[in-house]
Amino acid sequence: MSASQNESPSPQISFDDFMKVDIRVGTIVEAAPFPEARKPAIRLVIDFGMPLGRKKSSAQITRHYEPEGLIGRQVLAVVNFPSRQIGPMMSEVLTLGVPDREGEVVLIGPSIQVPEGGRLY
Repeated sequence: MSASQNESPSPQISFDDFMKVDIRVGTIVEAAPFPEARKPAIRLVIDFGMPLGRKKSSAQITRHYEPEGLIGRQVLAVVNFPSRQIGPMMSEVLTLGVPDREGEVVLIGPSIQVPEGGRLY
């Protein structure tokens, strides 16, 4: 069991607080190894459609995914966090996942194809 499975639930928040976190669906259009990252990662370019366009993300997903298998996959990402420098790259969105039994990241996304840019609600 991973550490996050043992964590207590976060404190309650209001619906307005939840709506401040902008989580959108996008399609991975580029994926490449990212050896410059401190921890093993894959560099992603995700297309969120207009008006967001394409955004870069560094994702620590090397346990379950190979870059070439990610192209065309839809994922969820937080699009309104500040950009963050990861090695030589500025990561613009936080790609979302959940831990497997060993704590390795499993990506989350819609079970059927949906239009890019759709907001989680």
